[in-house]
Amino acid sequence: MIQIKDSDLQAAALKGMDEFIQVFTDAYKEVIGEDFSAGKMHLLTGEQHTLLAYHIFREEVMEGGLCQLIQNGYGAYIFDNPFPKAVRLWGAAEFSKLLYKAKKIYDDHREDLERERTDEEFMAMYETYEVFDDLEEEYLEKEEEITALLAEYIDNHLTLFAEII
Repeated sequence: MIQIKDSDLQAAALKGMDEFIQVFTDAYKEVIGEDFSAGKMHLLTGEQHTLLAYHIFREEVMEGGLCQLIQNGYGAYIFDNPFPKAVRLWGAAEFSKLLYKAKKIYDDHREDLERERTDEEFMAMYETYEVFDDLEEEYLEKEEEITALLAEYIDNHLTLFAEII
């Protein structure tokens, strides 16, 4: 089990919910690195993968949207795993619905969304896939609420996410 110092967790919680979550996800990244292949997946539990997926989703969407998330290679990790179902079970039903809508677009256009692109072609994706705009806007409006809700779930189920030492 991944271990996290209680003092690190307490310090992060004082800074905010995103920092609280990042203590966990930083520990997970130490274990798997940037290797999201099947060879490393078994090193994390389902709950840990869900939390890591949320962290990646949040970072990518806040920085560059769903097109960036997919172009950076995270589409399959986010949309081909039970991430949307898991966050619904954690109490984030509206966020889960948003993820399923994004997954539908991803599934329908996966080949094009994942193909290699020049910088110019990448920027053009934002016009081609304006269908993501409303979903991104909805997420950004509710990001703090979603992050707080998930952080509360984690705080109430710490042993599912790490051994606190």
